[in-house]
This record gives sequence, C-alpha cells and structure tokens, in this order.
Amino acid sequence: MSAKPEVGKDPTRHDATYVLRICAVAALGGFLFGYDTSVISGAIGPLREYFHLNAIETGWAVSNVIVGCAIGALAASWLAHRLGRRMTLFICAVLFSIQSIGAPLTTHFFWFVIYRLIGGVAIGVASTVSPMYMSEVAPKDMRGRAISMQHFALVIGQCIVLLVNYLIAHNASNEWLRDSGWRWMIASALIPCVIFCATIFLIPESPRWHILRGREDEALKTLTRISNEEHAISLMAEIRASSNREEPDAAFSFKKLLADRNAIWIIFVGSMIAGLQQVTGVNVVLYYAPMILTSAGGTLKSALGQMVWIGVAQLIGWIIGAWLIDKKGRKPLMRFGSIGMAISLFVVAWGLYTQNTGFLTLLGMLGFMGMFALSWGLVCWVLVSEVFPNRLRSVGMSLAVAVQWTMNFIVSQLFPVINENAYLSQKFHGAFSMWLFGFFCLLALWFVSRCVPETKGISLEKIEDTMMSVAPINKDAHKTKNNF
Repeated sequence: MSAKPEVGKDPTRHDATYVLRICAVAALGGFLFGYDTSVISGAIGPLREYFHLNAIETGWAVSNVIVGCAIGALAASWLAHRLGRRMTLFICAVLFSIQSIGAPLTTHFFWFVIYRLIGGVAIGVASTVSPMYMSEVAPKDMRGRAISMQHFALVIGQCIVLLVNYLIAHNASNEWLRDSGWRWMIASALIPCVIFCATIFLIPESPRWHILRGREDEALKTLTRISNEEHAISLMAEIRASSNREEPDAAFSFKKLLADRNAIWIIFVGSMIAGLQQVTGVNVVLYYAPMILTSAGGTLKSALGQMVWIGVAQLIGWIIGAWLIDKKGRKPLMRFGSIGMAISLFVVAWGLYTQNTGFLTLLGMLGFMGMFALSWGLVCWVLVSEVFPNRLRSVGMSLAVAVQWTMNFIVSQLFPVINENAYLSQKFHGAFSMWLFGFFCLLALWFVSRCVPETKGISLEKIEDTMMSVAPINKDAHKTKNNF
C-alpha cells in the first residue's frame, strides 16, 4: 500500500532500493575494471621472466591494455548513443570474456598484447558507460551514493584479485608461477565476466537515453518505477529542455562543439579531473607495488601478501568517502585527500631515499591508497559523471575518460624506465618518481580549489550553470547557449 506524502514534506518519494539494485548490476562493469587492471600486479614478475622482457617491454606489458582503454573510451560515446547504455555494457562483458580466455592460453607475447588490448577496450567502454548509466538513473539527492557504487565495485574487484593473486602464488614455486601461475591469475576474471553477461539484461535502459531517442513511453515507465508518475512527467520535461530537443547524433558535431564556449570549458574541467587522477601515481602503486616492495627487501610472495593490505586500506577509504560524499560534498573530500596523498607519497619517497624500506614504505603506500580511495578514487568518477549536461554527457565523458587512460598509459609506460634509470636509481633509490607524484597531488589540490564548483545536490538538468559559474570567461557567456 502506498502512503500519501505528509504535509510539508517533499512529495517526491524515490525507491532507493530499486535504484541501488540496478546500479549494483551496472557496477559489475566497475568490478571488472578494477579486477582486470589490477591482476597484472601479481602477474608482471612471472610474465617478465616467461617472455624475457626488458624495462621498456615490461612497461608495455602493463600499459598496452591502457591503449585499448583509451580506444574504448573514445568509442563509448558512439556506442552508448547508438546502442544504448545497457547493450554497450553487455558488449563490454563479452570483450572481457574474450580476453580472459585468450590471454592465459597464449605462448607468444604478441598475442598476449592483442588479447590485453581487447580487454582494454572493454575497460575503456565500461569505465565510461557504467558511471554514465548510474548518473542517469539516480535521483540528485542520492547520485553521489549511487555512482560511488562504481568505485566500490572497482575497489572490491581490486581487493579480490589481489587476494586471488596471493592465494595462487602462496606455496607455489617460482618456476610454476613463471610457466602457469600468471595464466591462472588472468583467467580468474572469467567468473565475474559470466555473471555480468547473465545479469545485465535484468536492469532497465537509461530513461534519459530513451528520451533522446524519442522513446518517451519507456522512459516514463522507468522514471515512474524510480519515483512516481507526477515526478517522472516533471523530470521528463526538464530533460527535454536541457537537451534542447536535439537529435541523438547532435553530440557528435565537433564543429559545433568547438564553437560552444560552455562545452569547451566543461569538457576541459572534466578532462582535467580525469587526467589529474592518473598523475597522482595511483596506478604505479596498483601495477608496480610488488616490484617496489620486492626492491625494498622482500620476496614476491611477501609483496603480494602486503598488496592485500593495500587493498584493505583502499576499501576503508572508499567506505569513509561514500559515507561523506553526499553529506560534506565533493570539494572538501578532494582537497583533504590531495593533501593526505601528497604527505603519504613523501613518506614513501623518504623511506626509499634513506633506504629505510619495508615498514615505512608500506605505511606510506597504505596511507596513500586510503586517502586516494576516499577522494580522487571515488569523487573523480562521481564528478566526471555529473559535470556534463545531458547534451554533452556522452561525448564529454568519452573525451574525459580517454584523457584519463592516456595519462594512465604515459605514467605506466614511463615508470619502469625512470625507476630503473641508472643515475636516478643510484642517487635517489627509487624516490624520485614518488616526489614527482607528490607534487602532482598538490597541483591537483590547486586545480580543484580554483576550477571545480561544488555539485552536491545539483540536478543534471541544472549542472551547466553551476559549471559555468567558475569559468574564467565572460560571466554572461553561459546565459547564451549555442545549439550544440
């Protein structure tokens, strides 16, 4: 029995359980994202021995997947528009499955790279479309919590794969790990791939996509299920107005995009948020931590065990961030996290530089991952999902996530080269890159403070004015909207 809203209270009554349930299914894309990007941390040592890789090839073994991610992120806009958010996520699950079968079976480095590139395309698409879908089905007052499920699933995926890697390596000989262990690590991703394929069609298509495609009856059905018919009709009118009644393919007119100052500024901010997340050094910790910890005096098995604690620190950070994001807002978390990340990286750098390795290095990594998870790890995805107005969301998110993966590639490819440089290694003992990442964290702090407005509680239909309120251009520019 449905009760009438009490007098004086908001008549909109969202079905929060339903929203979180469908977001949980979409978040499986984030789970595979986290699982697939982190599985390489345990496999990279044995892989390096099996394929006899040098420093540049080692970087390529890790970062080749990121090339696929950038391609997938750019393709996501077209796929999400043409096929819808749900079908695009299904395609991701299929591509993940192909990689999880092919990469473990190959005996040639060339084909290993090809299969990992396929998996990278899936990651790039999923990392764009999963949060896009969540932002479009979640009401504004719980959008942060809903989109945070993407990062929660990502963190859980990373934690589980770190544990799986450790269990596979535990009590295994180095020879077995070199010949077979890394294959089992990568193949283990097939299980969540199958689950994703089996559940994706249990959720509805994005109502905002349905409206853009002219299928308003289906959109009304989903929006009514989320709240009620009166609110659904009102929200549909707002979505139509914010989209300027454009055709679905209008977002792909880059000529119009370049003539739209609002669009350029918003895409610039979204892309900077995404890119700065990567230059904090997070993926060096995720991909190369076993190498760093091993160089600090431990064994591969002990390093993989310590990686589990890094995953736990990340999970704790996410819990704190998800609890605070809709209470305190996005900017306070980003500022606090940036400072904490910089301090933690300077601790890691000091431990490496003074060769007081082991506990001090691990402590800094734990602090960094906890701070990253509650700030840039979580809030970056929320912001990238909500800073773009409806008319820009597909193309904006594609470009921003492509920038993110491009920066990820640059950092992942260059780290082994910098870390193993004879001069830098002898003089700084691996600390140089950590100091560099720490300074980038301070740059990220400045950018958020200067260029990113608070978006907590702002509807997607009103986000453009909020974004333009901090733009360093004519203050009246945002009032005149081009037909993009």
